[in-house]
Amino acid sequence: MKIAIGNDHSAIDLKKEIIKFVEDLGHEVINFGADSTESCDYPVYGEKVGRAVAAGEAHCGILICGTGVGISLAANKIKGIRCGVCSDTTTAHLIKEHNKANVIAFGARIVGPEKAKDIVKAYLEAEFMGGRHQTRVDMISEIEESEGGLCSR
Repeated sequence: MKIAIGNDHSAIDLKKEIIKFVEDLGHEVINFGADSTESCDYPVYGEKVGRAVAAGEAHCGILICGTGVGISLAANKIKGIRCGVCSDTTTAHLIKEHNKANVIAFGARIVGPEKAKDIVKAYLEAEFMGGRHQTRVDMISEIEESEGGLCSR
């Protein structure tokens, strides 16, 4: 599987560990992230990963900034991206099972390397459940597709 990864300056070391971990699991990583500790703008990297996933260049994405929040907000501006912040394995598993998330984010200042690896593994091993969850994912897509969204019903 091809996995896009993006990060800002706060997550250089953690990104390196996650890339090695993901590659050791047998996946290919496309690095869209910063490789310098010089201050940079996380929205650029959230957008790059979001666009790569939306275009099918990558199957899914991993984003890392200080908290995971800012970079996830940027990714979610890309049509077709469903990204959430995961600070634990339960959320990482459920975000794919229930929400069909195609990108996850976490914070380098929030989770350490081992917890981050556990989060990534839980996400990658999870499968979307479909059923009633597909109905809800479709509703999210409806909001994205129309000006009135669900409120116009």
